[in-house]
Amino acid sequence: MDKTSTGKTFLEYPTANGAFRAGRIAFVHGLWHGDIVREAYAGFVEEMAVLGFPPEVVERFETPGAFEIPLHAQTLARSGRYAAIVGAAFVVDGGIYRHEFVAQTVVQALMQVQLATETPIFSVVLTPHHFHEHDAHQGFFHAHFRLKGAEAARACHGTLESLARLANAA
Repeated sequence: MDKTSTGKTFLEYPTANGAFRAGRIAFVHGLWHGDIVREAYAGFVEEMAVLGFPPEVVERFETPGAFEIPLHAQTLARSGRYAAIVGAAFVVDGGIYRHEFVAQTVVQALMQVQLATETPIFSVVLTPHHFHEHDAHQGFFHAHFRLKGAEAARACHGTLESLARLANAA
């Protein structure tokens, strides 16, 4: 970890091919049910701090919904400024569309971006079987998204460490 002349913290991580990538982490989330989805961001930042990453290395971006996350992730990955990207959204059954198809499309697109750009991308795009606006579901999903954010942080940390080992082994 180093500091720039402006005092901002940055990290560098080797990629699997040995090149170095800037160490900021992008967190991209949809705004549908934003109060719930923001819990994933909070859990992610908290856990990354436990793992030794200062909060300022995580940069947050908002999208209108889940469907826009892959394009944002691709644009951010191609910038070369991010060591990893997290996408988070809550795709629920609104009774009109098949919400599972939206979530599946988003997750598949995130995987395509990850493979095409060699930038690790993590998904906290969740689709419940049932969601209702009552207090019990609100409370459960607030807590669940915070937990999933922390899990994404551990996966992010582990993947960055693993890719660094691969680069050193090459």
